[in-house]
Amino acid sequence: MTDNNDKKIIHIHHSKENYKTVMTAGKHELIADEPEKLGGKDLGPDPYDYLLMSLGSCTVITTKMYADRKKWPVEDLFVELRHFKDHAKDCEDCDDPKARIDKIEMELIVKGDLTDEQVEKLLEISKKCPVHRTLHGDMEIESSIEKRGH
Repeated sequence: MTDNNDKKIIHIHHSKENYKTVMTAGKHELIADEPEKLGGKDLGPDPYDYLLMSLGSCTVITTKMYADRKKWPVEDLFVELRHFKDHAKDCEDCDDPKARIDKIEMELIVKGDLTDEQVEKLLEISKKCPVHRTLHGDMEIESSIEKRGH
């Protein structure tokens, strides 16, 4: 759903089932939940899974569009992603000795009769997908709260 300013409107609703969350984007409905070890029922991917899926799908789409435009023989294209927290290597003087940074490892896998130069170009293009650029850019999140009656 888009308003007059081309802003995406996503509705997120907590269900009665502990941490299960129903997310609506236009006519599409998805479920997120936490794993059982964190008190959820594992009824859907967790929020970090959705973050990785967003990055991964954007990467594949962007890279495939480029390969199609160049008419390169890409037979299959996919990414594998991992998210983890890493001790901040450059944080020796941090106030918090337990400081960690988020890391995402992404491996682009391409099948097809491509030259080494084409493969390197696809890797370069993969880093230009809009979600990748958003995650690396300056971002502001403006939060507000509204109290509604029963």
